[in-house]
Amino acid sequence: MSEQISYASALGSEAEKMARAGAASLRGGKRLRARFLLTGRRAVDEVAAGAPTAPDTAAVGVAAALEVFQAAALVHDDLIDNSDTRRGQPAAHRALQAAHVDAHWAGDPEAFGRSAAILLGDLLVAWSDDLLEESLADLATAPATRRQYADMRRDVTIGQFLDVAEESAYAVHDDDDHADRALRVASYKSARYSIQKPLQIGAALAGADDAQLDALGRFGHDIGMAFQLRDDVLGVFGDSAVTGKPSGDDLREGKRTVLVAYARQALSVERRAELDALLGDRTLDAGRISDLQQTIVDTGALERTEQLIVEYERQAEGALDGAHLGREAVAELRELARAATRRTS
Repeated sequence: MSEQISYASALGSEAEKMARAGAASLRGGKRLRARFLLTGRRAVDEVAAGAPTAPDTAAVGVAAALEVFQAAALVHDDLIDNSDTRRGQPAAHRALQAAHVDAHWAGDPEAFGRSAAILLGDLLVAWSDDLLEESLADLATAPATRRQYADMRRDVTIGQFLDVAEESAYAVHDDDDHADRALRVASYKSARYSIQKPLQIGAALAGADDAQLDALGRFGHDIGMAFQLRDDVLGVFGDSAVTGKPSGDDLREGKRTVLVAYARQALSVERRAELDALLGDRTLDAGRISDLQQTIVDTGALERTEQLIVEYERQAEGALDGAHLGREAVAELRELARAATRRTS
């Protein structure tokens, strides 16, 4: 990162400001994707080596590239959602807006922050690509790893669009279809990107065969679905002091999650219209948020979502049974899965 900042600083103080904003966006987080990637690699390599192995330089580099890509996704995600905070700190577009004010520049600070954040996200994607290619240089497994990485980037980009589109498209689809549509968003925006593909990228790096990729893929997708459903619960009921985002923020953003779909199914036509009118209202105060939370509980939507999380966890467990994967790595995968689906932030 110091090399990137040094390069940018030679182009002037404004370029250095952007590079430092990129470095700041990489701070914090659980490094969940990197951990699944490294464990997926070890699950395959442990079988080939006959014993647990430590990650090599290439694996660490690819894992780091994935985390840089994640930073890019969060910069754009916060911009799309108009979120003010990330991990308890100002979101990138807000930090860049503040930098405009502090520098006493002319023009609209908010517009600058939004434009700069788009470019910052693109810069982070470029850094991610550079790091990936440096890490894969001359490796025999580089083509297979690149294919998995490319699939990950494609799916999450489509998933992000599906998420944005659903906030409007829900109105022209049958109410009974909303839960399945929400699960489609969860699959492409999060499950594949957060866990399934990191596992398969790591496995491909280690030279996995089709059966190993399949077992890790099925496990990763189901745990990824449970992970996203837990995220949906936290987006409505999470403690802001723990999550770093205001409680009920998904309701203010109008997210059409499975929680919302299940709640709508249990409401009368009139109450469903009332719920739709409130979702996406940025001015919702704590009292209104509390009322919506209670509605979700009273309709049984929260309980149904918790049950679905448990079902995805159960399915994931079965995917690893009998798989030709390292025993210690599989045990670690199960620990990571529990941490991903039973978290509070």
